[in-house]
Amino acid sequence: MKKGDRTREHIIMKSAEIFNQRGYAGTSLNDIIADTGIKKGGIYRHFASKDEIALEAYNYAASLVCGKFSEAVDQEQSASGRLIAFFLVYEDVVNNPPFIGGCPMQNNAVESDDTHPALRDRAQQGLHTILDMMKSIICEGIQTGEFKEDLNPDALASFAFSLLEGGILLSKLEGNNRHMQMNTASFSSFLQQCCLKAH
Repeated sequence: MKKGDRTREHIIMKSAEIFNQRGYAGTSLNDIIADTGIKKGGIYRHFASKDEIALEAYNYAASLVCGKFSEAVDQEQSASGRLIAFFLVYEDVVNNPPFIGGCPMQNNAVESDDTHPALRDRAQQGLHTILDMMKSIICEGIQTGEFKEDLNPDALASFAFSLLEGGILLSKLEGNNRHMQMNTASFSSFLQQCCLKAH
């Protein structure tokens, strides 16, 4: 990797952490300069604006978390296990989140809802990516006979992701993982009702 590419990657990685912790509005170019150790001119050699950095930084953070979801899912054999794997990635969201600052999609969606359409679009893409992953797992579970045939993949994926994101939000707000733990246990019990037989 060339020096210029390494510098650009360094800016993206450090900025992703700052944006995910402080938000877009709460992060200034001076914050990025301070955290990266790169002068203003060096930043502008790679990016035209703070907006461009924010979009690249979000892509980086979201892809990292999505990779951790995929890795956890791939370790499970059953459809139920694969769905629970999403929750386990965030089981210690208070002390050890998969990316510093919590869920990039959630943080981005809340802050950029009405103020930054481009960031909101990225968060929306992230939402659909995860929902599609979940729906694919559910459809496979129906096809293999693990889940009941009348199960609605769209509804179950929405329910699962809502429980996951709600658990992250409440646990972070309270500084206690109990909400993630309760939501994981509740979803696990619910999945047993969706199964044709115990797994």
